[in-house]
Amino acid sequence: MALYHPVKIGNVELEGNLFLAPIAGYSDRAFRTLCVEYGAAFCTTEMVSAEALTRGSDKTEGLMRRSPAEKKYSVQIFGGNADVMFRGTKLVLQKTDCDTIDINGGCPVPKIIKSGAGSMLTKEPDRLYSIVKSVKDSCAEYAREHPERGNVPVTIKIRSGWDSSSITWKECAEAALSAGADAITIHARTKAQGYAGHSDWNIQRQLVEYINGRIPVFGSGDANTPETARQMLEETGVDGVMFARGAMGDPFLFKRTKDYLLTGHYVQESVQERIRAGFKELELNIEDNGEKSACLQMRKKFCAYSSGIQGGAKLRKQIVEAQTVAEYKAIFAEYL
Repeated sequence: MALYHPVKIGNVELEGNLFLAPIAGYSDRAFRTLCVEYGAAFCTTEMVSAEALTRGSDKTEGLMRRSPAEKKYSVQIFGGNADVMFRGTKLVLQKTDCDTIDINGGCPVPKIIKSGAGSMLTKEPDRLYSIVKSVKDSCAEYAREHPERGNVPVTIKIRSGWDSSSITWKECAEAALSAGADAITIHARTKAQGYAGHSDWNIQRQLVEYINGRIPVFGSGDANTPETARQMLEETGVDGVMFARGAMGDPFLFKRTKDYLLTGHYVQESVQERIRAGFKELELNIEDNGEKSACLQMRKKFCAYSSGIQGGAKLRKQIVEAQTVAEYKAIFAEYL
């Protein structure tokens, strides 16, 4: 099979196998729009609290909105209580037309872990099983009540384990399979590593062998260029690559990687193209959140867009103080 190819998750067919991971503070509707326009086959929202959903949080609902550019998309939810995840899933299905629901089993942030969610599921495969099963059961019940919607597939993203002495990916994969997961993504770092050190692609390869084609396996971690994405696909056999930090400020990564997988070549975009993409994201963000909020959110994003630019450090000192579109335009005047 060609390295770039279609993927099927349950009853959902995707045109390609390059995805945007759920990244808190980055994979909002505006950024997902750009990623899709530049070749992402599938994107996932920022993680959404099932607990907040059940409490009627308007902000949480806003995180789940589909981008007009997205033919297919996924909503990621997190929670440590099976009953809350059941109810939260039902609300996701009621409030969105998402094509899959993803479960966060990998976030290492302390406040997420304290709730029994994120990487805590990697530490407790039994809890992971109950969470996946509750989400699957909720999707099945909703499908019976709304047959026109169909049964929405459920996926989960995990880590390789809690720490170097507790590598639990196999137990977690078996729990997810037993509970009915339709796909699994592995970020092959432990919770203790956070985002430091290296992702162990050997574990990705072992997971692919263990799953043995029963459901798709996607890889995440240290694939942040076209070359490393190709290397991951070739060395591990994963069905697709999920870009996370590598895509921050670089929606063009999907186009470059797709071109590289299909032809062996790609063209690096210009600095001007990157900055213009950042301004397009800002415009989309303003439509959703208003100028003040959008400009504050775009500070970290413009810092990412300006990465690698000559004199970027000086630019970033100005970026972190920008409050209006006019100020951003003045900062990037020579690139517009």
